[in-house]
Amino acid sequence: MPSMQEIMKDWGPHDSTRVGAIWYGTDYDSFKILPYAEEQNIWVSKLPPAQLEKVKQEWSRLRNAVYVCYPYALTAAATINTINRQLQGITDKKARKAIIKSREKELKKQFADPMSNLSVYQGKVLMKLIYRQTGNDCYEIIKEFKGGFNARMYQTVAFFYGGNLKQDYDIRTNSFDRQIEDFVQEINSTWYKNPYRTR
Repeated sequence: MPSMQEIMKDWGPHDSTRVGAIWYGTDYDSFKILPYAEEQNIWVSKLPPAQLEKVKQEWSRLRNAVYVCYPYALTAAATINTINRQLQGITDKKARKAIIKSREKELKKQFADPMSNLSVYQGKVLMKLIYRQTGNDCYEIIKEFKGGFNARMYQTVAFFYGGNLKQDYDIRTNSFDRQIEDFVQEINSTWYKNPYRTR
């Protein structure tokens, strides 16, 4: 069987059409290529056109926000979870403060700085995702790491922008959270947990 290089050597500039593809295999001689194209979503609904268009816009807005925020949530949550493991069993306040202080710059870089570049809506989604990854709302995280006064101050600021640091994440009872979870699973299946990912 000829190799791909041998097949391609006689191709002219107009002999092929570029299409997306999925590669299977680990080397040039054994891989298989399956053409791949992603079609636009098809919406099946009884809603009037204007109402359906609003639903589609809300769906796209949330999907985009999850795609932007999920990597931040994974990074920040990994640090938060590591700190929480280090704090387990330590009751001395000075020792706990020293552990938190040692990771403060890293946390600020991973958590606070990205939030300053997000919209209020994206910030809400990020807080949901952080709860998903850590099991704690952002109010409790700030209270633990920066103290109750700072947590109350940030909560007040969030309130004036229509936000709430005390957001939980419950896909059983909250349709907004269920939709976020759908997009998280979409990201996981196409990127983070994809066995055919090349890098």
